[in-house]
Amino acid sequence: MIKNVLILVFLGMVLISCNASKAQKNDSISKLEGTWELNYITGPRIAFDGLYPNKKPTITFDLKENHVSGNSSCNNFTGKLVVTGNKIDFTQPMAMTKMMCVDGQQGEQTFISTLQKITSYDVTDDGKTLNFIAGDIAMMRFTKK
Repeated sequence: MIKNVLILVFLGMVLISCNASKAQKNDSISKLEGTWELNYITGPRIAFDGLYPNKKPTITFDLKENHVSGNSSCNNFTGKLVVTGNKIDFTQPMAMTKMMCVDGQQGEQTFISTLQKITSYDVTDDGKTLNFIAGDIAMMRFTKK
């Protein structure tokens, strides 16, 4: 009898811990929802405002549709959202407009090439800052719009 009770208690604890970890993962992903504006990018030797003189890049996550879209400072892009926990993948093909960008063309190229290197993300506890990470290096930082 005691053995059966202990087994039930143990199984109950296992089930509760499994659900808690799922809720934590879903909470991390849910923080992505919405539109974010780029305010830092690593790599180029040009000042941030020089890369994006007219318009800062944005990225929008639609978790219900499993969709990502945005603007690279000139052209719009859209594609499937591939995210698991804090891992994110932008290497999947995305549709992109092809407008001619006189100002900020280098900024657009830097944004798209850096985006394809991103392997994970982190949203701050207050939900206002999104960091894109490649390996263990923060490559891009966005603020919630």
